[in-house]
Amino acid sequence: MYARHTGGKFLLRIEDTDRERSTAEAVQVIFDGLAWLGLEADEQPVFQAARADRHVAAVEEMLARGAAYRDYMTPDELEAERTAARAEGRVVRSPWRGASPNDAPERPFVVRLKAPTEGETVIDDQVKGRVVFQNKDLDDLILLRTDGTPTYNLAVVVDDHEMGVTHVIRGDDHLNNAARQTLIYQGLGWDVPVWAHLPLIHGPDGAKLSKRHGAQAVSEFADMGYLPEAMRNYLAKLGWGHGDDEIFDDAQAQSWFDIADVVGAPARLDWAKLNHLNNHYIRLAEPGRLARLVADIHKSRDFPLHDDNLDRLAEVIPFVRDGAKTTLELADATVFALNRRPLPFTDKAKELASNPEFLDRLGRLRQAYESAPAWDVPTLEGINKAFAESEGVGLGKIGPGLRAALSGGAPAPDLAGALVSLGKQESLARIDDALSLRR
Repeated sequence: MYARHTGGKFLLRIEDTDRERSTAEAVQVIFDGLAWLGLEADEQPVFQAARADRHVAAVEEMLARGAAYRDYMTPDELEAERTAARAEGRVVRSPWRGASPNDAPERPFVVRLKAPTEGETVIDDQVKGRVVFQNKDLDDLILLRTDGTPTYNLAVVVDDHEMGVTHVIRGDDHLNNAARQTLIYQGLGWDVPVWAHLPLIHGPDGAKLSKRHGAQAVSEFADMGYLPEAMRNYLAKLGWGHGDDEIFDDAQAQSWFDIADVVGAPARLDWAKLNHLNNHYIRLAEPGRLARLVADIHKSRDFPLHDDNLDRLAEVIPFVRDGAKTTLELADATVFALNRRPLPFTDKAKELASNPEFLDRLGRLRQAYESAPAWDVPTLEGINKAFAESEGVGLGKIGPGLRAALSGGAPAPDLAGALVSLGKQESLARIDDALSLRR
């Protein structure tokens, strides 16, 4: 939103310096999640691991500038230094920090940042405000490992600089990294970007969002029946807002958003608000699109679909979507229309539909439906009301049995909506099946 708001570019980089964790499957999850959300980068993605040579060259430049050094501590020596540092309440400092390169032994080494030991490093964060780090508390972080591969903090600095990144907007769990990365920028003589560290999303209990709260990866929300436009709207509202506006489209969000308006405190995932938004967007969505989504859900449940089911779904969805918080619930609400005759009746539905008094009335009601001048909600509502009056009973004496005959006991919309979504031919056929129960 900030890139669009300012007329900038939204860039995507896959930070895969950790080769064990950065599998092809893990990377694909990122691409699939962004694609589902509709967030398209303005340029081709950059893979960090492919730029390792440039990262190494930057470290060589830092060595030449005296902003980095080779550390030859053995694992045992490093562990002894860590123990001493903990005991003395300080950060690790290698004895090779001030050593002459001429004294270098023939053994593996890492390259470390030569961090300043006095003064302060200040982060003027767009969300957190002015954050001060005491340099004595910042360690000489590793830039290159013993195998010559670059570390995350080095690689992101080099890549951000060369990709022309002006604003680094990320989670506030990276705030400490901003201090270390600032020192790397300074060690290379580069301008430091604008920092903005966003609050993390917490679960309803106030703890950092995790799988135990019900979902974590973007793809899991898709599987749970949420629409991408609802997720975009909801995510934008977490930690930011525009007055009392709860519902807004992408263009409005991009027009209104400013990073300076983000709230510093963590936002909590509120399932009730997310469900409310999702229901709003389900009610706005084109029925054909929802029909395809619902059909995919039925297929995943091994529900038998037939050639005409997409058309039937598109017809029934407008009558059942008002109460659906997710597309999963929407799928549940369409089962009655997709079941093939003879319908699978629940015990309760069969009891209602086979009541002799009701069946006598149903036969007469069928005749009224047969001669209906039109098959739409107003016409059928009128027929139902007129029929009940002619029988001298309330709709409560007719509705439950008729609903059972039409749905077999599956969830269904109001009577007129169920009749219209099934169509005249199917509705009359289901009524005929119910009438045969008395024989």
